Amino acid sequence: MKLSVKGIKAVSASPKTKDYPVFLNDEATKPVRKLHSSLTGYEPTPLVVLDKLAKELGVKNIYVKDESKRFSMNAFKALGATYAMARVLCDRLGVSIDEADFNYFKSEEVKAKIADLVFVTATDGNHGRAVAWTAQMLGCKSVVYMPKGSSKFRLDAILSHGSDASITEFNYDDAVRLAYKMADENGCIFVQDTAFEGYEEIPNWITQGYTTMAYEANKQILDKNLPVPTHIFLQAGVGSMAGAVLGYFANKYEAKLPKTIIVEPDAADCIYKSAEKATGEPVNVGGDLSTIMAGLACGEPNTVTWQILRDFAHAYVSCPDYVTVEGMKALAHPMDGDEMVISGESGAVGVGLLSLISKYKELDEIKKMLEINEDSSVLFFSTEGDTDPENYIKCINETTELDFDK
Repeated sequence: MKLSVKGIKAVSASPKTKDYPVFLNDEATKPVRKLHSSLTGYEPTPLVVLDKLAKELGVKNIYVKDESKRFSMNAFKALGATYAMARVLCDRLGVSIDEADFNYFKSEEVKAKIADLVFVTATDGNHGRAVAWTAQMLGCKSVVYMPKGSSKFRLDAILSHGSDASITEFNYDDAVRLAYKMADENGCIFVQDTAFEGYEEIPNWITQGYTTMAYEANKQILDKNLPVPTHIFLQAGVGSMAGAVLGYFANKYEAKLPKTIIVEPDAADCIYKSAEKATGEPVNVGGDLSTIMAGLACGEPNTVTWQILRDFAHAYVSCPDYVTVEGMKALAHPMDGDEMVISGESGAVGVGLLSLISKYKELDEIKKMLEINEDSSVLFFSTEGDTDPENYIKCINETTELDFDK
């Protein structure tokens, strides 16, 4: 079933109930959590319960996993970079990830062996900063390429970790190709959070790294005796984060998997278009990929996590930028009794979608497709804070209202 209203497009799907991605289950990701727990400053990020907003939007519960509190990164990406880079180093040093933690890499003997290694990546900001931060912590070097139009604030944040970082004249996907080429030609280590043919191992480690976020959220819900989510909204760029969380929950809940909705910017909706085409193969989207959701401005799906999104998601939604602005505002200006969540342009689109389909009768058909009602308990992952502070302030202070009559 396909629907389109005011630029919001949705297509439903029937998820599988077998062949779960075992590399994302609890047992396979134990080493991830062990490694993360050894990082200085590690603690689970907050799960914010927004009771007043839930009542306002006509649902039972709203949970928001606030990744602006992840280390000092203001985003979740360090979960993937730290684990993948540790796995790379373990392979280089001939040790098992089960035997190593970040204290091991800080020994003088090990630091001397890895000091000349250079990690290369492409990013809109958050992943590149995570790679630069991790490299700096390890005593290694990093080179980061950013797509055209990237925020100078995000560039400066990467540079602050001693990285050789620059903004290119390419879109995100071509910046990835540039980073891959430069790493290959210069004997560097390419650490990218998307998989493609011939390059899957490191992206899979990054994806495994992201499961810590899902593990924490599930544990927090159970520890607080909150109702298990009936719905999970996951935003997607290449789909690595969405695939990680969906893969983890699919393994955990199997046939009782919460209804999972994948949400993207309409200017870079490669997952939506892949689902819409319904051939099972990923579809690439070209062009400038112009959207304020910079972290989601990716036109080519991760070939591994696409299969998870294809097989286990219940719906896919393509959204104009006004949808994420709605979510940013809702979280930045909470109702009395609710906690404020600082959620950036790439973190709030799911909340924005729920808000809009709950407020506007014109979106009732999409709401029905997603099976949102008064019994729904909805989990969101706010994957970044105000990583571009100037644009964040502009967005949360917008006063325009959606007018379906125009």
